Amino acid sequence: MKATINELFQQKLFSRHQASEMLVNMTNGTFSSAQTAALLATFQVRGITVDELAGFRDALRDMCLRVNLSEFDTIDLCGTGGDGKDTFNISTLASFVTAAAGIKVSKHGNYGVSSVCGSSNILEYYGYRFSADTCKLKRELDQAGICFLHAPLFNIAMKNVADVRKQLGVRTIFNMLGPLVNPSFPKAQMVGVFSAELARIYAYLFQQEDKPFAVVYSLDGYDEVSLTSPFKFFSNKGEELIDPEDLHLPELDECDLAGGTTVEESAQLFLRIIKGEGSSVQNAVVSANAGIAISVKTPSKSMEECIGIAREVIESGKAYKSFETLMNLNR
Repeated sequence: MKATINELFQQKLFSRHQASEMLVNMTNGTFSSAQTAALLATFQVRGITVDELAGFRDALRDMCLRVNLSEFDTIDLCGTGGDGKDTFNISTLASFVTAAAGIKVSKHGNYGVSSVCGSSNILEYYGYRFSADTCKLKRELDQAGICFLHAPLFNIAMKNVADVRKQLGVRTIFNMLGPLVNPSFPKAQMVGVFSAELARIYAYLFQQEDKPFAVVYSLDGYDEVSLTSPFKFFSNKGEELIDPEDLHLPELDECDLAGGTTVEESAQLFLRIIKGEGSSVQNAVVSANAGIAISVKTPSKSMEECIGIAREVIESGKAYKSFETLMNLNR
């Protein structure tokens, strides 16, 4: 262990296999909490390579509890988190909008670690029962168009690092891994990341898996399409720089995206927006993210057209209907 930390301090790069072994040792208790914290902090400073992230991903996938939802041809929408922006739950809202547009969503999420409120906090607040039961998840996909995969139930190995992550309170390699280890192995993904470098790594990994994808990074640091700046967009077709004006969308201020300071405040804000009672700018940013997800699954439509579909889903109440149906299935 000491040798591993020293090698990290000396800027050594690890192979895919070495990274996989390191992740296993972090999650099975071989490393102490202090040692794990040192590794996480060092990677945060040093950065990560494609091979290292692939190795970490391989290890978690090998250890996860898999769930087969392949008959539904789902997409997952999520962000890495860790951008330090404390926005409202944009990707969770966009997931329900995407589902209400007729695209099945297997949403992978967790409690907030480096933020006040994660997707698991929101759904738990409204009574969603986390489950790894395949029949329950399939029923939700069939009737609500969306199911929720609470990460700790499936990526059991991550329980051993949960306390360390919480105590550190900053983004770590596990933020980077979350979107890569959805236990249902969705056939398409839309992911927001906190840096341009990580966006390129993600795009490379998704290309190797030959799946439709979108990876987005806003130039001012948001791990989603924030509309507060131009954003980088990576897909199977390549890399683009897109300005909100290109999509006939307003450019927003950071204050427009502010989330709650508690889980309760965040959940109440979530409910207002999904009911169509949010501000025009809140609706715009949710529509932008959902629209991109919709475009991943319907490549024959333009991004702008798909954003329009997302906007209509919010305004018509279809998004709230999807959320309401999911909650009713959990009562």
